[in-house]
Amino acid sequence: MTKSALIAAGLLLLLSGMLSGCGAATESMEAPAPTREAGSSEGGDLILATTTSTENSGLLGYILPLFEKEYGVMVEVIAVGTGQALKLGEDGNADVLMVHARAKEYAFMDAGHGVRRKDVMYNDFVIVGPAADPAGIKGMTDAAQAFGQISETGGLFVSRGDDSGTHTKEKGIWSAAGLEPSGDWYIAAGQGMGAVLTMANEQLAYTLSDRATYLARTLEGIDLEILVEGDPILFNPYGVIAVNPDKNQQIKAELANQFIDWLISVPTQEQIGQFGVEEFGLPLFVPDSEPWRDR
Repeated sequence: MTKSALIAAGLLLLLSGMLSGCGAATESMEAPAPTREAGSSEGGDLILATTTSTENSGLLGYILPLFEKEYGVMVEVIAVGTGQALKLGEDGNADVLMVHARAKEYAFMDAGHGVRRKDVMYNDFVIVGPAADPAGIKGMTDAAQAFGQISETGGLFVSRGDDSGTHTKEKGIWSAAGLEPSGDWYIAAGQGMGAVLTMANEQLAYTLSDRATYLARTLEGIDLEILVEGDPILFNPYGVIAVNPDKNQQIKAELANQFIDWLISVPTQEQIGQFGVEEFGLPLFVPDSEPWRDR
């Protein structure tokens, strides 16, 4: 089977119908952020601020050694929520960002904090929870309705609560449900995706997760099950952004653009499309760069 066919037979089947309904490392928010002082050489060869899902899923460990070998540099990864990653870029404390909250990415660019943004890949979010499913949401295809049922039944829900891309998506679903969650049943963890999945697993709670991190954590003993999937609102695209070099004279603009060119290139996109296939029979991320779409 060709690589393209393998990808199409995997995650694209799960996401078919989503695109028509959508518009085109540390885990904690409390982790100290690095700073670059003018004239300083600290921070490694390239600083990549990114969402925890790219780190927790194992994707970065899979593809970054290829870039480091080809370009003879080291990449320092800061894996935080998308909101904090964007703040690192705004403050000039990262060279390049890979995040997943398009509205925030576009706002970042419009404000002049970034000089180049490109689509990279996508997957989807899923609502996971204990097999017993006390809220009775299994098999539902409307994420907002499922959230409403969790709230109505008082099912325990663990939120990222960290201004990440996942947290932003979760808040959007609550808004679509016409609800503002609060109470003992709703736990704002302020942690990355891996830690939240562990917490939800231990407390037999529900949570919203990107599919890649969830699947990666099932290999580590997570017993939560996918209960709701397939709603177009759960579409999860990723973008890469070069930080405006005017933010800090230490920003490595040329290297950041080389990284973007490498990341969106067809050979790297092929690598992304193969990640997870051996373990799960389908890719954890679907390539979606312009060069990949135009190949």
